[in-house]
Amino acid sequence: MDTAENITYLLKPGELSLKGGNRAAFERVLKQNLALRLRGTGARINFTNGRFYVHCPAGSGPEVEKVLERVMGISGWAKTIVAPKTPGAVMAACVEAALECRERGARTFKIEARRTDKSFPLDSYRLRRAGGDAVLEQVPGLKVDVHKPEAVIAVEIREKAYVYGTARRGRRGLPSGSAGRGLLLLSGGIDSPVAGYLMIGRGMGLDAVYFHAWPYTSDEARQKVVKLSEIVGSYGMGIRLHTIGFTAVQARIKERAPEAWRTVLLRMAMMECAEKLARMKRLKCLVSGESLSQVASQTIENIACTGSRIAIPVLRPLIGMDKEAIIRIAEEIGTYETSILPYEDCCVLFSPPHPVLRGDVREAGSLYEEQGLSPLIGEALKNRVTEKCAYP
Repeated sequence: MDTAENITYLLKPGELSLKGGNRAAFERVLKQNLALRLRGTGARINFTNGRFYVHCPAGSGPEVEKVLERVMGISGWAKTIVAPKTPGAVMAACVEAALECRERGARTFKIEARRTDKSFPLDSYRLRRAGGDAVLEQVPGLKVDVHKPEAVIAVEIREKAYVYGTARRGRRGLPSGSAGRGLLLLSGGIDSPVAGYLMIGRGMGLDAVYFHAWPYTSDEARQKVVKLSEIVGSYGMGIRLHTIGFTAVQARIKERAPEAWRTVLLRMAMMECAEKLARMKRLKCLVSGESLSQVASQTIENIACTGSRIAIPVLRPLIGMDKEAIIRIAEEIGTYETSILPYEDCCVLFSPPHPVLRGDVREAGSLYEEQGLSPLIGEALKNRVTEKCAYP
């Protein structure tokens, strides 16, 4: 068994197991991501027969668990007792796991068993019975409940015996970087960080762009976006944040454009700028936090206007979600409290009282051309500031 100085975590890949001939490539990316995220902890990672194992010094356990709680591509994980493949050693491990469950307050349990190594003398059914008998005999206060147990003690017989009593749910999805890279349009609001998190969960690596309008938006607003980048980046392999000063672009739109069109034209300018940046950085798509009809600029007609001048794909993972569902995810991933800090972004500050609701694409294009924004966008891109957030 593991010594007091070393512990082992068993990791279950989820969706990766469905990838057929491409499975090894996804597993390789996950292993690389784990190695980078766990660098400095003393952890060793190996992969055998559909399971990842992280072996680390006991003192690194909390740091390792923090990583496992966030890394994408794992359906579940557990701190695991590693035992020799003998019935006596496995039963002793079941008892050890049951004692830990009782200490956490469990009163009922069941044994689940999986025997990949068919040479082990007990099949899965007899493993469950023998493990249950051992726990009942040696752990007073625990009773069997096969329907709704408070603790499930899992036994996996593989190249070694692995026994664990508390399995934790992972983030699931695909490992970050396995589906290419995109550019997230990141504001200081609730929606765009959630959109970034969801795309990281689909295997996308991210850069982010934030449009800053000093002095109309404060440095606190920018720092808020840096913090959001750090939180979202902690679920992947970090985020490279590009801050672009957009004051001159907004001033031009305010000066020349019809008031009702200001927000739509500003978003068209942001899309044009973001596409240019994405092409410079060889990013394959834009990621937006738009949700259909949530605000005036997100009607289907206005979405068509804002995306009408760009050629690369725009992914909108929140498009069919309501605000309550988005807020629940924001709270769960830890971005909500930062997003609601009272520092407004440039879109909010320049919003007209009565915006156009159903813009016409041709009219939008004509108005946009009249603004003469391309030189201003080019200058803003040239003067961007880039920083790395939450890299391992």
